[in-house]
Amino acid sequence: MIRFHKEGYKIIVITFIIAIAFVLLADNFVNIFWVQKSIQVLAIFFVIIVLQFFRNPKRLTVLDENTIIAPVDGKVVVIEEVEEPEYFKDKRLQVSIFMSPINVHVTRYAMSGIIKYSKYHPGKYLVAWHPKASTENERTTVVIENKSIGEVLYRQIAGALAKRIVNYAHIDDKVIQGTDAGFIKFGSRVDLYLPLGTSIKVNLGDKVKGGVQVIAKK
Repeated sequence: MIRFHKEGYKIIVITFIIAIAFVLLADNFVNIFWVQKSIQVLAIFFVIIVLQFFRNPKRLTVLDENTIIAPVDGKVVVIEEVEEPEYFKDKRLQVSIFMSPINVHVTRYAMSGIIKYSKYHPGKYLVAWHPKASTENERTTVVIENKSIGEVLYRQIAGALAKRIVNYAHIDDKVIQGTDAGFIKFGSRVDLYLPLGTSIKVNLGDKVKGGVQVIAKK
């Protein structure tokens, strides 16, 4: 059975109402057959797009305090050592995953632990792969700590189409690897900042599956 994320319930209902209205209006007021059917097909197609965007497939996470799993579905677009300026203010390994509009957009906790930091930043809506998106776009920054790995930072970043980031992490929350951490509406990316020396288990260009795929180990 297909599940949908709670962040999409309202949009899904509104989309159905609009689509039904367009189908009925076209049926009653458009006399040109191909125009009528085109409007109806587009309305149905729009519903399908919205439904697939808000799908929330169940993922079976194998809990392991020594691993970091992909927080989202998407493509690995960055693996490099960088300076993290907001929280650590030192060198970290950055792994970035880009989500296209057709990917599942649920954000999941990459590891179990305690939330040490959670902050929302308003900002721009540059395309998600832009080099300055990590520091200039609307974003949330969250840091999780556990005894095995230490502190790991993840950043939800809005893209050109994403107009709302939902973040469920609150300071001092105890969170479980693979569970729901939030949602990014309509395309974006997530950056992970890992301790130096972490063993990366993915390569640039790999397509990863959120909640199940190991992307790094201590």
